[in-house]
Amino acid sequence: MTKRSVQKRARSAQREASAKTNNVHALFPGEGEGPRDQSYLATVKPRTAGQSALMKAIDEHSLVLATGPAGTGKTYLAIAKAVEALEAGTVGRIILSRPAVEAGENLGFLPGGVEEKLAPFLRPLYDALADRLSPKRLKSLMAEGLIEIAPVGYMRGRTLNNAFVVIDEAQNCTYTQLKMLLTRLGWNSTMVITGDPAQTDLLPELSGLAEASQKLDGLNGVAVCRLRDNDIVRHPLVATMLTVL
Repeated sequence: MTKRSVQKRARSAQREASAKTNNVHALFPGEGEGPRDQSYLATVKPRTAGQSALMKAIDEHSLVLATGPAGTGKTYLAIAKAVEALEAGTVGRIILSRPAVEAGENLGFLPGGVEEKLAPFLRPLYDALADRLSPKRLKSLMAEGLIEIAPVGYMRGRTLNNAFVVIDEAQNCTYTQLKMLLTRLGWNSTMVITGDPAQTDLLPELSGLAEASQKLDGLNGVAVCRLRDNDIVRHPLVATMLTVL
């Protein structure tokens, strides 16, 4: 084999390795992305009347339940408000939680430790945080314990003082789980519970979000915000499809 042939094969192998590397996406924001420290803290403004009511409710109440269809910005606005409160110093930490429930698909046993097993379920929360903070800033806050992401099962027995708590995908919590989560609220804390009762991955009679929202509606210090199809800010087809599905 000539020297030129060896060099050609080496360059070809290098290109293939580079292509494979470019197709690998980090599981956690900031992983393998270098020391980028760009600020992502832009002012979030509501795009619909429902979103405006939700943001106002979060500012004025210690407990907010936000229900509505997919694409209405429930989780995004809650996390944006959480980051805003942390950066302003009005709370000392952010705690994000969601149930580890598979969406109608049995994934089997996942490899790795507890954090690695839970990472796929918690990925939407990482995505929302990464959109508000630079990867480097997010990793720093999580390393310091100022941002904590935990499954619902790890919340029992805690009192969450001086914190902004977001419970996402609450339609996959039973009534008992929601009652447990609601009683975690401590002093100088805000809790926002988000979910869509129409998209539960539990049996309909097991999901506790609709019942909890109904019982808490009108209670002093609690706001229940029900977003509608006209609050959807994703692709216009999403709102159209939800009217027929």
